[in-house]
Amino acid sequence: MKDYLVKALGYNGQVRAYAVSTTETVSEAQRRHYTWPTASAALGRAMTAGVMMGAMMKGDDKLTIKIEGGGPIGSILVDSNAKGEVRGYVTNPQTHFDLNEEGKLDVRRAVGTDGMLTVVKDIGLKDHFTGQTPIISGELGDDFTYYLVTSEQVPSSVGVGVLVNPDNSIKAAGGFILQLMPGTEEETIVAIEQQLKVIPPISKMIEAGSTPEDILEQLLGEGNVQILEKMPVSFACQCSRERIENALISLGKDEIRQIIEEEGQAEANCHFCNENYHFSKEELEQLEKDAQ
Repeated sequence: MKDYLVKALGYNGQVRAYAVSTTETVSEAQRRHYTWPTASAALGRAMTAGVMMGAMMKGDDKLTIKIEGGGPIGSILVDSNAKGEVRGYVTNPQTHFDLNEEGKLDVRRAVGTDGMLTVVKDIGLKDHFTGQTPIISGELGDDFTYYLVTSEQVPSSVGVGVLVNPDNSIKAAGGFILQLMPGTEEETIVAIEQQLKVIPPISKMIEAGSTPEDILEQLLGEGNVQILEKMPVSFACQCSRERIENALISLGKDEIRQIIEEEGQAEANCHFCNENYHFSKEELEQLEKDAQ
């Protein structure tokens, strides 16, 4: 099943809801960065939350999420936009631990709980909106919930999950965000809270074949979901050879000449997608001319 995201309303407009399947998207990140299982789970959860938060935006708006919890995984960085595109990486992709006492991947231990979750939104204005909250759990679902409630003042519930196969490949990944609109009735809140207590882990639901629509029906109850929009989701990076060339040209001809004389070639790597770009001596000489 191709990854996609669903935007919906629940309980006659009292609840705004998002659900997404991200198995292929997280798999692409895992393949590109060679992440080990615990790192895959942390990065996959962050990317899943990021793509849903990106879907809350409009047009060419985009956002960047940075998670720095002080744990051995280092920083997690995720970029997403309003078109369902997301990319991300972790500082130390080969991070893995034994399962925790609940028999799950120990994301909290990898991420750490001593630091901040930062969200920077670029909505096309001169100043970017930045929100920041402490990491309270390290499991990330709870941390994104706390961010939305505290920084954006929207009562929310975030569920994100990733299952990893023994060979390190991704078995299932997905998530949901529920947000209460002003004036939500008490009985609606109670009904949702009850469902959140009994619903299976989101990754298990995706593994069992549940679609984003199925997940929202389980959360909000059959007949309570009004689908507004579906959109494809994918791992997408904005890097390109042309962008790297322009970056090299911007160094100026003297700097390029120094690279030619000292190295005879150049290598550039994109952190987000791990793509390598090689420039031969001849190509650098052409860029040196372009820089003039």
